[in-house]
Amino acid sequence: MLEGRIGPGWDQLGARTSDEDLSLVLKRLKKRPLDYFKHDFYADTACSAACRRPAGLAFYDLDKIVFASDCPFDPEKGTMYKRETLRILDGLDMPKADKEKIFHGNLEKLTG
Repeated sequence: MLEGRIGPGWDQLGARTSDEDLSLVLKRLKKRPLDYFKHDFYADTACSAACRRPAGLAFYDLDKIVFASDCPFDPEKGTMYKRETLRILDGLDMPKADKEKIFHGNLEKLTG
């Protein structure tokens, strides 16, 4: 869903703008806007959005996915999203090393 909206949508930046020529922004970028989302943003698995679902895991680089970085901020004070995310990740056919990156390795690398 994200790729379909950001890819074609942001590729047209400035095409509908009448007061400012935002197409110049595209010319200054070194890569497609979609590539910034895919490779330069981090996604959190423990959230109420699609980033915890397998489709989100397919969109983002594995090295850009972290587990429960905002886990205390859910309706159950940190247990609901974490529990559901663990259930989803445990059900995926994914190498243990990849899960370890998501569970702690990526955040350790990011924060030192």
